[in-house]
Amino acid sequence: MFLFDLLFGKKKTADAGSPQAPMPSARTPPGTSAPGTTIGHDAGLIASLKADHQRLLAGFQSIAASSLAGNLASVQQQLGQFQTLLMDHLLKENVRLYVYLEHVLKDDPVSHEMMHGFRHEMDAIGRVVVGFLGKYKAIGSHPELAAEFSTDLKAIGEALVARIKREEDILYPMYSSPA
Repeated sequence: MFLFDLLFGKKKTADAGSPQAPMPSARTPPGTSAPGTTIGHDAGLIASLKADHQRLLAGFQSIAASSLAGNLASVQQQLGQFQTLLMDHLLKENVRLYVYLEHVLKDDPVSHEMMHGFRHEMDAIGRVVVGFLGKYKAIGSHPELAAEFSTDLKAIGEALVARIKREEDILYPMYSSPA
């Protein structure tokens, strides 16, 4: 997956014939795993992902406030914190949500395709956000970047808010315990 290669470095080459075993969930009662995996349903996952969204939005608002105040050193520090929050959220979503849904929705082609669409859309958004974070990672020592920053920040914010709304309204309701 492009986003994780970019964020965490190139994937290590794995034997194509033996897929890596998914990480088990410590919170999953026996018998509630997605078929063919050890990724289990976690009744608290969606609440946790939504809490991540609130932290991301609060971090974004803090970045915007620091930018408006002209405090570029604070912007730089907060961008680093935002990146950490985002990477943690995306990793949790990718491993615990998408892998689970991949298996649970395999017999529902419409929902399965919709979930795949969300996953691929996140890759595209991820490229843009990673580019944004890379461009401005040293804004504290490069005040000449401040002029473009506000415009770019606004675009990232609009994409972030739209994506969160769609995830919470459409994707997250797909996550349910197996029958």
